[in-house]
Amino acid sequence: QVQLVESGGGSVQTGGSLTLSCAASGSTSGFTYSRYCLAWFRQGIEKGREGVAAIPSNGAVNYRESVKGRFSVFRENPENTSYLVMNNLKPDDTAMYICAAARPVGSAYCNFASLESDAYEYWGQGTQVTVSS
Repeated sequence: QVQLVESGGGSVQTGGSLTLSCAASGSTSGFTYSRYCLAWFRQGIEKGREGVAAIPSNGAVNYRESVKGRFSVFRENPENTSYLVMNNLKPDDTAMYICAAARPVGSAYCNFASLESDAYEYWGQGTQVTVSS
């Protein structure tokens, strides 16, 4: 089992910035964070869950079109933590931000960067981001 805990949410005005963190811990034998795929999703009040950014164990990251150039995702494997840096925030970015993880299956490393929620099996509780105009 893998536990994910997000932090860093808050309220900002349009154009502001926030950095979200997602700390992971594993209770299963052989948990190796660096081998997992990671992603950030968001869910607004009137929107379904949508993928924001995804980062594989090794390879190119993937971003939702609407956040390209504004958001950056990276992982610090020694800290078992991923970060989502959000700049130039807009009211449409208001949502609960949730991190997710997928273990490697069929290989030693998980190497996809999917923005589909079905690809991930571990989920955090989320951290709220509110952007006011």
